[in-house]
Amino acid sequence: MRKQVLVSVDRGETRVALMEATGKPAAPRGRSRSRAKTTTTPSDGWRVAELYFERRGNRSIVGNIYKGRVDNVLPGLEAAFVDIGLDKNGFLHVDEIVMPGVEVARRGRGGKGKTIGELLKPGQEVVVQVVKDPLKTKGARLSMELTIAGRYMVYTPTGEGIGVSKRLDDKERERLRKEARGLDLKGGGAIVRTAAQGAKREDFERELQYLFKLHEVLDKRVEAATAPAMVFQEADLSVRVVRDIFSADFEKAVVDDEQQHHRLVSFFSRTAPELVERVELWQESKPLFEAFDVDKEIEGLLSKRVDLPSGGYLLIDYAEALTVIDVNSGSFVGRGKQARLEDTITRTNLEAADEVVRQLRLRDIGGIIVIDFIDMARAKNRDTVLKTLRKALDEDRTKTFTAEISKLGLVEMTRQNVTEGVREIITRPCPTCHGEGVIKSEDTMAIEFERRLREVGSRAKRATEAFLVQMNPRVSTKFTGEGARMLHALEEETGKVFHFEGSEGLPLDHFQITMEGSRKDIEERAIPFREGDEVLVQIVEPHMYEVDDAVAKIDGYIISVVNGGRFVGEKKLVRIEEAGRTAAVATLVDGGPPAEPGKDGESGGDEDSLESKPRRRGRRGGRRRSAVKAEATPSE
Repeated sequence: MRKQVLVSVDRGETRVALMEATGKPAAPRGRSRSRAKTTTTPSDGWRVAELYFERRGNRSIVGNIYKGRVDNVLPGLEAAFVDIGLDKNGFLHVDEIVMPGVEVARRGRGGKGKTIGELLKPGQEVVVQVVKDPLKTKGARLSMELTIAGRYMVYTPTGEGIGVSKRLDDKERERLRKEARGLDLKGGGAIVRTAAQGAKREDFERELQYLFKLHEVLDKRVEAATAPAMVFQEADLSVRVVRDIFSADFEKAVVDDEQQHHRLVSFFSRTAPELVERVELWQESKPLFEAFDVDKEIEGLLSKRVDLPSGGYLLIDYAEALTVIDVNSGSFVGRGKQARLEDTITRTNLEAADEVVRQLRLRDIGGIIVIDFIDMARAKNRDTVLKTLRKALDEDRTKTFTAEISKLGLVEMTRQNVTEGVREIITRPCPTCHGEGVIKSEDTMAIEFERRLREVGSRAKRATEAFLVQMNPRVSTKFTGEGARMLHALEEETGKVFHFEGSEGLPLDHFQITMEGSRKDIEERAIPFREGDEVLVQIVEPHMYEVDDAVAKIDGYIISVVNGGRFVGEKKLVRIEEAGRTAAVATLVDGGPPAEPGKDGESGGDEDSLESKPRRRGRRGGRRRSAVKAEATPSE
């Protein structure tokens, strides 16, 4: 498969995108007057396969080597915690302990060899390498089997023999074994990488000299360092990714930063001179990731839903211990008059199998993964879907294990979790729901607050007549809406008067008694406007009953604007004619007939129902309006 790498460097972060050819011809994006001319963009014929992010001050530490000090040994877990100078101690399992000439009692060996309690003691200094970043509440995973990565080979100073990557085909693996046979490894071992496809013996010999020098520098730093200390730092993101994946299959690496371009050219000059000409500097005015539509792909990573070509879709849900991917047929109802349900389901599942693997790679999802395919009746179809899934996983460089598909259409698999995924890097838990994904509704909060207000009223001093309560207007509206029935019932039960204040910026669960005292004092502070005040308001919606009027809202306080219906969506200066506890009536300052006070014995109730009750028109075409009472008593 044809591939290319994009490297974008900003002041705050470095981003790397692995692009794979779609196998489709480049589609024209526009057509000029001459039919012979079409225009395409760099992204045509390519799609984003993998994404990597690295931010300053938050680099991955996988591959870093530390001189650490054993802090605690836990024989029951067959592990030790090692202080490597980070906030949390690293975790070293007995299977990762390597000591030359010492046999270690590893799992599955019947207890032969020394136990971890015999090998390690608190305060002992050890040299360890990070194999897994600290994730959530867990510290880094450590190993004493050190590796130094090059382009074609990984050198293991404490290893033995030469291994070849299993991702290569058998014929190429055998050829590489012959090329590497007899190499002087100075008592260590080596692993020939997937990127070594097509490499010659001289390539291995040249790279080994480079790896030996790195090992010498490492030994000197270990000897001079005082634990805990870092003695070797892995290359930065762009060099690391390009080193690990750039091979003969790659057409080019495009970099939009001169300094980073120079670093990659220098690296390939030492390790693979034949690839230097494939490293290009992006000099176009349009940003690199925008030109290749990578930015759109990054935005899509935050969505739980992923659409499939036929009309089906995936839903991706993240849990603490696993990730669940649900496959749905959506709007896909099959093709052709002879289409059957089983064929429709199978086609959707086949599309989903490819897209699931793509999303695993894009989002770098690790741990336990459960894929809920649509139930298929035929075992043959289930096998076809599973083969498609496994074939797609062949392109994934991360270690995976896939179980068989069950009769219910479930596939259980694991994917190695080494670093934080893109989603974890570019997001943080919601401060409102704390990552739960749901919050209590306005109705629920209003019911809870009613209980609290009932308790506050019952415990208040007899001299206290009223309270000023601060809460989100969307919650206080539950008290004051529908004729303020909820509020009136509460006031009648407690014998106290309650006023509300607050803004939309408050959390829904915010509740605070900001003032208590006489009804007059509370009203002076609670009612935001007085008759005659001129206020600039945003008219948000038509009036519920009067077609010519409109409504403005300021932090839950309702202002009915006479003759404001034609100005919905605009800002207008209005004059307050009558003001009440939760609502007011206003007229436009720049025109409109004046509002008439209620007369002829007409009383529209209290101001809490200004918007909820219709206002009748007078016989002479004038407007009669409900009079706003200055006070609302519990007996209303």
